Amino acid sequence: MDPRLAAFERLLNIMDELRAGCPWDRKQTLESLRYLTIEETYELSDAILEGDMSEISKELGDLMLHLVFYSKIASEQGAFDITDVLNGICEKLIRRHPHIYGDVTANDAETVKNNWEKIKLNEGRKTVLGGVPQSLPAMVKAFRIQEKARGVGFDWDHAGQVWNKVQEELGELQYEKLNGSHEKIEDEFGDLLFALINYARFIEVNPEDALERTNKKFISRFNYIEQRVNETGKSMHEMNLAELDVFWNEAKEAEKKIYPNGRND
Repeated sequence: MDPRLAAFERLLNIMDELRAGCPWDRKQTLESLRYLTIEETYELSDAILEGDMSEISKELGDLMLHLVFYSKIASEQGAFDITDVLNGICEKLIRRHPHIYGDVTANDAETVKNNWEKIKLNEGRKTVLGGVPQSLPAMVKAFRIQEKARGVGFDWDHAGQVWNKVQEELGELQYEKLNGSHEKIEDEFGDLLFALINYARFIEVNPEDALERTNKKFISRFNYIEQRVNETGKSMHEMNLAELDVFWNEAKEAEKKIYPNGRND
């Protein structure tokens, strides 16, 4: 037997045994697993950003368990089973890749993405943006909205146009900051973020990944500052910004030794 099939069958059998014999596993429902799946997804995201292949493998296993778990629960309810899930995704992949399984020509990734969106509309989806989950984090949602709009031709022609839009939105924000209400300031700030996310897409930067890397960088440097402050016997409240900035720069210099080709401001 193919070792991949053997490994998958082993997981299915273990799931059956746990569902039958383990009080915790027997108690779980689709709803109770939901927040755990979200947590596992973020743990996988962290491992990917850290480039830790061993941890990525472990987190993928955790997610695979959840997929099998959901399917097991659904099979008990007579709704669907793992066979339905796997056949469903196989059929969708074949249907949405006519350049592989049909007579459509697609020589680049952009054409494939555009065809994918058109096929989804032909499958019965009523709106282009209907497939964007409402519960997505706002930045991820904005990025996906823009990608889907591009898929049907609603997009800027080049990055320069988008950068001009960023500058325009920044000017409008500055104006409302001086003259507008809090609501108008918030609106313009949102427009500026949306334009920046759009620009990120044009320069092939994932804004969510970029911001999370910056978050991690700030945490690392701030932790260094706390450590250095503790060594002085003072608290951060007793030191001024100039003193703390010395430690911040030390943290940056330390990073250069670890990441000689990156992590610069």
